[in-house]
Amino acid sequence: MKLSKDTIKLLQGKNFASLATVNKDGSPQVSIVWIDYEDELILINTAKGRLKTNNMQRDPRVSISITDSENPYYQVTIKGSVVEITEDGAVYHINSLAKKYLNEERFPVVDDEVRVKIKISPEKTYIMK
Repeated sequence: MKLSKDTIKLLQGKNFASLATVNKDGSPQVSIVWIDYEDELILINTAKGRLKTNNMQRDPRVSISITDSENPYYQVTIKGSVVEITEDGAVYHINSLAKKYLNEERFPVVDDEVRVKIKISPEKTYIMK
């Protein structure tokens, strides 16, 4: 699915997103995440072994809600599916997100934490302005 230019701008901006995944029992799990967009895919970065990571490995269905940091009445909700969870390029990716969100060259590394890059294919959007 092609996203609108406004939605892409929101994804590429310094805006936080709420990522909803599905727990084993079918209940929702929501995490605030940094977000990015590249090659028609939504990108997030997290650590291997976290609940959201485990949920997405088991069930690729996700929902993402992004609110514009400059206009909280502008929000986009995206339903999609995880198409890849990879360690390849994950450290570079988290460092680029640290630059975007914190203006830091490197993300502060947590001992023994293995980073993963999550690629999500958008399937449906809802825009509220």
